[in-house]
Amino acid sequence: MAVDAELVMRRLVELEEAISELEDISLLEKEKFLNEPYVRDAAKYRLITAIEAAISVCNHIVARLKKPPSTYSECFLSLGELGVISKGLAERLAMMAKFRNMLVHLYWRISDERVYEILTRDLDDLRRFVREVTAYVERRGE
Repeated sequence: MAVDAELVMRRLVELEEAISELEDISLLEKEKFLNEPYVRDAAKYRLITAIEAAISVCNHIVARLKKPPSTYSECFLSLGELGVISKGLAERLAMMAKFRNMLVHLYWRISDERVYEILTRDLDDLRRFVREVTAYVERRGE
């Protein structure tokens, strides 16, 4: 079954929108971020939506190319093995998927400092995911 390029590209647009909003939040000074509960909550929600969009793309592509993965982390690792994204990026996104699970299921254990670190250090991994998946879809002509 072929990868649905239109679906993938729609999810990547959603991901880019979430990244853009996260980048705006990441421009805040750390102290301001830590002292603004609504900003912290918005950042956490946008991180969840961004990672969810990436997971949606991942699950769609992997399900079309091989056996569907059993975990979100495994999905990104499969994309790396399939050559859709680089292996290093796949490993970092697998960790981000685990972070997403903690945000959703163990939110009380997530430090706001860690959220700020992700905002200021790791958003480029999501941008790179968009670029690499877009290149993959364009190469395949789907």
